[in-house]
Amino acid sequence: MNQEMFEKIRKGDGFIAALDQSGGSTPKALKAYGVGEDAYSNEAEMFDRIHEMRTRIMTSPAFDSRVIGAILFENTMDREVEGKGTAQYLWEEKRIVPFLKIDKGLAAEENGVQLMKPMPGLDVLLARGREKGVFGTKERSFIKRANPEGIKANVDQQFEVARQVLAAGLVPILEPEIDIKAPDKAEAEVILRDALLEGLNRLPDDQFVMLKITLPDEPDFYRPIVEHPRMLKVVALSGGYTREEANEKLAQNPGVIASFSRALTEGLHVDQSDEDFNRTLDEAIGSIYAASVA
Repeated sequence: MNQEMFEKIRKGDGFIAALDQSGGSTPKALKAYGVGEDAYSNEAEMFDRIHEMRTRIMTSPAFDSRVIGAILFENTMDREVEGKGTAQYLWEEKRIVPFLKIDKGLAAEENGVQLMKPMPGLDVLLARGREKGVFGTKERSFIKRANPEGIKANVDQQFEVARQVLAAGLVPILEPEIDIKAPDKAEAEVILRDALLEGLNRLPDDQFVMLKITLPDEPDFYRPIVEHPRMLKVVALSGGYTREEANEKLAQNPGVIASFSRALTEGLHVDQSDEDFNRTLDEAIGSIYAASVA
């Protein structure tokens, strides 16, 4: 484990940028950026377009020390930014800690949750990520209902994958996202928090994980997890809230920082001049940073 990166995440003031849209979510992200499906004719060209967008973000002067980490899609990790591997560029040029999205998407709903699909070849991917300079990983599952059996299975799977990531010398970000539209969201949060605390209590003293959560209904709800000795950092997704809503909720949760995706890129457009693009990104980063350090 890179100790300098570890301390940056543990002590750094700022937030983590989620630049990890994968095959399924990329067209939507590109459309919001003003790049329609007529701008590419196959998946390879689609990933070229999204890498151009991400490169513009990462190389912007606004993408600065207020951003302490960035989550990358595998395809992004395998590409270059200004002649360097993406993870290498982020750390060497920006001092931003790189993470890698490792899940392969969601399985069908069962017991009110969607577990992660199988991840064949995960050990090979983890070794490749470490070789390319990645510090940690992110793995997303989904909770739609306050079903204790389903949420337990969800959390058990998250920790199972986390142990595999830790064995590879990387730090996992567990992401059991709760649907913000779930009718029993607050109840699901109670079940999830208790299950996560049980999992954390079973970790060895020398192992650390991170957690990415949906912003809770009750302010400061995840305090016991934020303060847990095995928890390196708790981050929050925007989860369908507008940036303004997400920032407002985030500021009510001391010790939790942002890991926004869509809310980060809100307002960015392919046709903006560099001046307008950088100003829009700077305003977004400024507001998310302020909510993260509140």
